[in-house]
Amino acid sequence: MNRFPNPLKAELLDRKQWRLLALFSYLDPDHGRIDVHEGFITDFASVPRWPLTFLLMGQYGHAAAALHDHLYATEALPRKAADRVFLNALRSSGHARWRSWLMYAGARIGGGSRYGR
Repeated sequence: MNRFPNPLKAELLDRKQWRLLALFSYLDPDHGRIDVHEGFITDFASVPRWPLTFLLMGQYGHAAAALHDHLYATEALPRKAADRVFLNALRSSGHARWRSWLMYAGARIGGGSRYGR
């Protein structure tokens, strides 16, 4: 079940960064409605540009990744909870279970230095 009530609308600012053009929301089963406001800057999923890694995960989960970037930037939830919201958002968007878990694992392993920035 997709829990994103409105579509993600963003414009490319430069090679890696995007700006949200409208309010974007997610309905999380544990934390309720989470809003990401117009103007928020995201790089979507920060997937290493290694060919196989990027091929498997680089172009997936933009909505979940923008939500996750917002949760990390604002520290609205503890890091572990933010990562769990990311996993829930990936799964509710219909992404394959294996891909969702790989992306979640990447956030858990490599995301600590980005939390709160």
